[in-house]
Amino acid sequence: MGSTAARTFLAFHHNAKLHKLQTVVSAIWPFPELEEANRALFKEGTDQDFAVVTESTIFHPQGGGQPSDEGIISSSPSSNDTSSSSTFHVKHVRMDAINDGQVLHFGRWSDSSVKFKAGDKVEQAIDVPKREYYSRLHTSGHVLGSAVRHMLEKEVEGFDELKASHFPDSASCEFRGLIEGKWKDPIQQRVNEYIAKAMPVEIEFWDEDEFKKNGLERLLPDKSMLGPGETKFRVVRIVGAEVYPCGGTHVDTTDLCGETTVKKISRSKGVSRVSYSVKP
Repeated sequence: MGSTAARTFLAFHHNAKLHKLQTVVSAIWPFPELEEANRALFKEGTDQDFAVVTESTIFHPQGGGQPSDEGIISSSPSSNDTSSSSTFHVKHVRMDAINDGQVLHFGRWSDSSVKFKAGDKVEQAIDVPKREYYSRLHTSGHVLGSAVRHMLEKEVEGFDELKASHFPDSASCEFRGLIEGKWKDPIQQRVNEYIAKAMPVEIEFWDEDEFKKNGLERLLPDKSMLGPGETKFRVVRIVGAEVYPCGGTHVDTTDLCGETTVKKISRSKGVSRVSYSVKP
């Protein structure tokens, strides 16, 4: 069975402080009936699991180096039947691998005999402590990337920022060029300075001209990342440091990242990885 439904409005892109959201169920599919590409997105999926699509979502799907949110989607009981309330436990969230812009919430009902259906009004609620920790990890990664770029862009031959992981057990930023171990302590010092300064972290939406106006053509994402009718890319600006095209969630100021530790610098095939951790 195909998993066709309308694009999901990413409410967290516009207000990451939404911890609960009223929305409407667009579609529900039993996990075994999903396309193979979508089943592969949830490796822990079983015959008891489902994928729920809603018109809008506050759940951040795994992507951009950030883990997915977890939480619940629940329907309200009817006025005549207080036993009709149903709760769906969201264990994993991903962008649909086939249908552009659709968000799949993977999980299962607490009571399989009571389920909401397409067209029902529901309330989403994310696991707030996890979201806040993931946001701190993500902002810390950009702080680290900013620190390394400002210090080493002209010191390391062929320097460039590549990719990053903001998962708790494997947080790191990768850079083109060989960064020697002697830079570990200076990078840590610069990270500490950026965090102590409580730099504002601002979400903005830029079109192609704004990237050029700011001299940041190198950051211009591929237009395929834009949805139908969209003309602007979401960016995260750490005021006084760097700007990153980014769809993730973040803290409001860098001091809210908390204690961030540069763990080690490793090098392989012309790429340097700077690993870091954030105190829970």
